[in-house]
Amino acid sequence: MDFDIADANLADLGHQRIAWADANMPVLASIRERFAKERPLEGVTVAACLHVTTETANLLRTLQSGGAQVVACASNPLSTQDDVAASLVRDERMAVFAVKGEDSASYYSHIDAVLDARPQLTMDDGCDLVSRLHRDRPDQVGEVVAGTEETTTGVIRLRAMEAEGALRVPIVAVNDADTKHMFDNRYGTGQSTLDGIIRATNVLLAGKRMVVAGYGYCGKGLASRAQGMGAQVIVCEVDPLRALEAVMDGFRVEPMDEAAREGDIFVTVTGNRDVLREEHFRLMKDGAILANSGHFDIEIDLAALGALAQGERRRAVRPLVEEFLVGGEGVDRRVMVIAEGRLVNLGAAEGHPAAVMDMSFANQALTAEWVMGNAGSLEPRVYDVPREIDAEIARLKLDSMGISIDRLTPAQEEYLASWTTGTS
Repeated sequence: MDFDIADANLADLGHQRIAWADANMPVLASIRERFAKERPLEGVTVAACLHVTTETANLLRTLQSGGAQVVACASNPLSTQDDVAASLVRDERMAVFAVKGEDSASYYSHIDAVLDARPQLTMDDGCDLVSRLHRDRPDQVGEVVAGTEETTTGVIRLRAMEAEGALRVPIVAVNDADTKHMFDNRYGTGQSTLDGIIRATNVLLAGKRMVVAGYGYCGKGLASRAQGMGAQVIVCEVDPLRALEAVMDGFRVEPMDEAAREGDIFVTVTGNRDVLREEHFRLMKDGAILANSGHFDIEIDLAALGALAQGERRRAVRPLVEEFLVGGEGVDRRVMVIAEGRLVNLGAAEGHPAAVMDMSFANQALTAEWVMGNAGSLEPRVYDVPREIDAEIARLKLDSMGISIDRLTPAQEEYLASWTTGTS
């Protein structure tokens, strides 16, 4: 079995931490138990390009219990938990290609190693795996039956591929399931992003002005939790509906040109590029902290920031924190960047809590079962997660929490299916 990990001696710690996460993922555990009996993925090779974390490990274990041969690599150079990778190799006999801090060449060589397994099913987080498959290994595309995509950025890329007629594989946008984006993106990203910022800087959020760029589900969760910890939140948006929603939620909304002068902490969560640019860096306060919770490290224009602070004007000041000395309006200011501008919640912390990833990865597991069961009828386009899967995951999660809900009476069901009853 081929693999590439940082340190096999970390396996004991990884095993312990995977078990801790598993105890907080009851929905996925129940699916794993059923998969072990029914083996719905028997004989299927799954290529998983995901963040190699404790929660992901339990998803991969579930797929393997369902009969799949799983090969895995990282979907971000800084997101791998090396102890988890070691445990997956030793305890699950799984081929893993992931090292925290790997360079770009190693990152893509690991994706190639996963594709070398000739998968029938892909699981992607950011679309790097599917993009690599289509651009560099087109002869292999026909071997892939279907795939899934975990995150907003990846879905954006996939829809662009579909629009251009470039997508040759059916892909399910797991990110867009209600039990994923309404919980993982909002509650998971909101908490884990602040966790990463605090771990990296030990900053006190209370009283700080936090600028949140982007008010999608991730931005909403981040703004809400930052406000709850006493920060004064400013939202920057390009979408008028989301900007209006932020105003109605009680947040100040400003263009970045204005917010750049006021913010103490800046977090990008847009899924776009160059959200923080040279003109913004020149306006920032001394000591401004920059972090990104979007999938790729292009939300902050690090090349422009580096050009402003060359040589000795750029240095590491804490683990995972780099200081850039920037000149602006005749005064030098320090601008701090966390985790190289990569995903701060995984680069500087542990990612989302297991309890919320329980639903996200339940979606992945059940969607994998669904696509393989419907492989012959799927066209090469982006699909939504079937509504019945979403509802089943919500039901299982409520059951695991000991929460019961009402059921429609026969009369109510009849009323909802009819049009004849009106004003009496």
